[in-house]
Amino acid sequence: MSLIDIILLSVALGIDCLVVSFCQGLVVTKNRRKNSFLLALTMGLFQGTMPILGYFFTSLFSKYITEYSSWIVFGIFIILGIKFIVEAFNSNEDCTVAHIDVKPLILMGIATSIDALASGAPLKLMENPLILSACIIGSISFFMSIVGFGSGNLFKNLPSRFLMISGGIILIGLAVKAIL
Repeated sequence: MSLIDIILLSVALGIDCLVVSFCQGLVVTKNRRKNSFLLALTMGLFQGTMPILGYFFTSLFSKYITEYSSWIVFGIFIILGIKFIVEAFNSNEDCTVAHIDVKPLILMGIATSIDALASGAPLKLMENPLILSACIIGSISFFMSIVGFGSGNLFKNLPSRFLMISGGIILIGLAVKAIL
């Protein structure tokens, strides 16, 4: 994957962070800067760490799957892209959490970064630089979380469904590119 592909992957993975942060931005009224920063930091750390775990997990099996790596990357990105799109139509857009404590922060970090765990496999199979990729993914997720939280009140009418579908389309595009 090129640097542009890693950035596009990062944006697609950051959609979950943006949507969760957007929802939090709609309902959190106290200590907004602190809550926004803590949420974005959590999202960025989880999003940046999970691909590293996926990368190393993949290395255990790489000698068996290298020949099929393009198709594996295709499969992972197609599945993630379709998952994003399906979730967009099945999601409940009700954002009801009114404050952010440590436990919800960790749970949101884990929930939004499961997809990032799977992205470690394509990074390994396509021999991308791990630390650079993880830093880009984490930084973009951090930034998207800040933007999502801050824009919560500004964009109350923009459905998160649109954002999830956009992320899914980006992942499907990366999937097709992997086999071409």
